[in-house]
Amino acid sequence: MNAPERLPGLDAAALQAAVDGAWDREIVPELTDYIAVPAKSPLFDADWAAHGHIERVVQRAAAWVEARKLPGLKLEVIRLTDTDGSPRTPVIFFELPATVPGGNEAGAPTVLLYGHLDKQPEFSGWRGDLGPWTPKYENGLLYGRGGADDGYAVYAAVTALQALDAQGRDRGVVRPRCVGLIETCEESGSGDLPAYIDALKSRLGDVALVVCLDSGAGNYDQLWLTSSLRGNVTGKLRVEVLTEGVHSGDSSGVVPSSLRILRQLLDRLEDSATGRLLPQSLHCEIPAERIAQARETARVLGDEVWKRFPWACGADGGPVLPTTTDATEALINRTWRPTLSVTGAEGLPAIGDAGNVLRPFTAFKLSLRLPPLVDGHEAAVKLKALLEDNAPYNAKVTFAPDGRVGAWGATGWNAPPIAPWLESALQRASQTHYGAPCGTIGQGGTIPLMSLLQKGFPKAQMMVCGVLGPKSNAHGPNEFLHVPYGKKLTAAVAQVVAAMADVQAAA
Repeated sequence: MNAPERLPGLDAAALQAAVDGAWDREIVPELTDYIAVPAKSPLFDADWAAHGHIERVVQRAAAWVEARKLPGLKLEVIRLTDTDGSPRTPVIFFELPATVPGGNEAGAPTVLLYGHLDKQPEFSGWRGDLGPWTPKYENGLLYGRGGADDGYAVYAAVTALQALDAQGRDRGVVRPRCVGLIETCEESGSGDLPAYIDALKSRLGDVALVVCLDSGAGNYDQLWLTSSLRGNVTGKLRVEVLTEGVHSGDSSGVVPSSLRILRQLLDRLEDSATGRLLPQSLHCEIPAERIAQARETARVLGDEVWKRFPWACGADGGPVLPTTTDATEALINRTWRPTLSVTGAEGLPAIGDAGNVLRPFTAFKLSLRLPPLVDGHEAAVKLKALLEDNAPYNAKVTFAPDGRVGAWGATGWNAPPIAPWLESALQRASQTHYGAPCGTIGQGGTIPLMSLLQKGFPKAQMMVCGVLGPKSNAHGPNEFLHVPYGKKLTAAVAQVVAAMADVQAAA
């Protein structure tokens, strides 16, 4: 790979060297400790406040940021309460004054850097020498829950700013005003975040650039910019037919199976033969620009779009087949079309414990991914009506969406048009630190903050990126952080922030 380019004012080679050293000396050890803490998001740990795991990782991260001693840095751990007086998950908020002349005046452009510290639950299937809370650093990969999704973000963001400020002392490089927002409720749909955005609105300033480090990468060979994110509705669908289990020989044929009724309800939502979701309200028109970008990304990634998954051995000895082997269609399916996943179940005993009993109820945890332009709450309301109305056999059917009443679901995000300065900065940063052009890719996951910020700051540019590349397996077993990629991404972020300062200084 080519050596980092020397840019006017900015020594990219020195920048990358400083970032690499910080990752090796400071970030990897910090993330190793972070992974060991089961700081599960409130959706998966109702007693999160009493357990103290989220508090522990917040305090540790805040202390680390303050220990960097960046001139003028102000940091606060903010704690709000809900309307009923219960605690909301805390947020780390920091401010760093600009070094560009006039950068701290009212209305001056601000960079907002975002990440989160809460985690998904353990899941099963980890490699024998690994575990969700057992960090292991091996061949440049840091294994364990939450390192890549997205505990690294606060450390990488502050390291980027620190390396940039060192260039300011040595070479006169300037930097705009920066603020950081690190939440602890993202994996639960960011239900607490709107309250914090409202409380901090006057302190955020005029956000001109959002750097979100919670996304993914198509490969580890270039910088990847996220162009869209799907929304999401999750919740529990429960079907109850009896008050207790009864002998299946005595009751089957008279008492309807709760699982059969649940299957009928899902048939209202999904064509089981194709996976297509049936309600038209869950679909949206796909912008032509995104289809063109998917074609270009498919050209770059090829069959790796679908081959990168850990397919099981199929019926003929070959691998299980994907829904499509067309790379463009696969990319569009996972970014702009709604899909249903069943991610959990209740009322089903383990096979070894299953006697001849007709069960009283069946419950499924549903995860419904939504196209970026479909409103999450409206989709949740319609889904609830679709599943509950006119229940077969008058069974007791309830669908309980996750989230706060009146704020169910998370709305996706479609990136605004990219400004010429940002396009140029991204391409230069990717070529400088990766030796390849910046790629563009839609992501199938959800970052609720992005739609909130786009509404609040409609003129802001968005650099949404991350380290979740092939086989990194966020939320699943053997999740890992690709440290070499994270190092390059950190330096690329610093370079883009410096480019914004140049634009600001020239204005």
